[in-house]
Amino acid sequence: MTNINIPVSVLNLAPIREGQNAKEAIDAMVDLAQATEEMGYERYWIAEHHNTPTLVSSATAILIKHTLEHTKTIRVGSGGIMLPNHSPLVVAEQFGTMATIYPDRLDLGLGRAPGTDMTTASALRRSQHDSVYTFPEDVNELLKYFGPIELQTNVKAYPGLGTNIPIYILGSSTDSAYLAAKLGLPYAFASHFAPRYMEEAISIYRSRFQPSKYLDKPYMMVCLNVIATENDEEARREMTTMQQFFLNVVRGTSRPMQPPVDSMEGIWTEHEELMASSMTSVTLLGSKDSIRKQLTNFQEKYNVDELMAVSYIFDPVKQKRSYEILKEVVDGK
Repeated sequence: MTNINIPVSVLNLAPIREGQNAKEAIDAMVDLAQATEEMGYERYWIAEHHNTPTLVSSATAILIKHTLEHTKTIRVGSGGIMLPNHSPLVVAEQFGTMATIYPDRLDLGLGRAPGTDMTTASALRRSQHDSVYTFPEDVNELLKYFGPIELQTNVKAYPGLGTNIPIYILGSSTDSAYLAAKLGLPYAFASHFAPRYMEEAISIYRSRFQPSKYLDKPYMMVCLNVIATENDEEARREMTTMQQFFLNVVRGTSRPMQPPVDSMEGIWTEHEELMASSMTSVTLLGSKDSIRKQLTNFQEKYNVDELMAVSYIFDPVKQKRSYEILKEVVDGK
């Protein structure tokens, strides 16, 4: 029998909506965390993006701390910390400090891309070398810093040592699937913007997984887009906010998150529609019944261990309702 009763979590890129300022966008991020905590969501992850005027998720660790401070039980983490931008020791100290203040509530999702353009990546100045290639070593270094005293060298993370903060490997291609499998760590795939390699990455991770002290069997998470409303027609209209969001990406423009429109006709070209649609092909869309059918089909095919949902919906009330509908579906309500 297909299991759709699985843990569900939230990813937030912390976008700025049309008419909002940065502070209001951060307040909205916290508000959604509190609402989804109340609904029983497993975890709430915040992304890392730089030099993007429409997103406020550049100082991810600070946003995580702020969210932990304003919630009580939900796990909060990074989706992800982009390791090429950061020294593993600094990450270990920051997350170790948060784990000391908020024990057993912190996740560390790690990505190997810089989360920005190359000029900005260079301005972040972690190193002048291409630290994308040191990702496996950096992950191992973090595992060591969070581990027991006997694993340590002369340089230690205080606080951080012995906190055993759970580490998740994030991926949008097949590269990280091999690494997550080799290290025996949980793996989260970014189907919400890069669905092309999802099937292959899931297969690689599961077939090559090596049990470790962190995990005895594969733990596969998939992040996808969810736009759940009272009926299918309304969902299609709300989806135009997400379509405009991805049109921004395709065009390289910087418009804040836009309200929905009746039709995208005249807003994008055929080529732009094709590109944006290919990035958002893994989307649960529609009424509760439609979401249930789509999720059942998805699980029949992929049988993932956890779903992470991102909902680009302009109206915060409707956005919360979307998460509520998804939670009701997995809870069998």
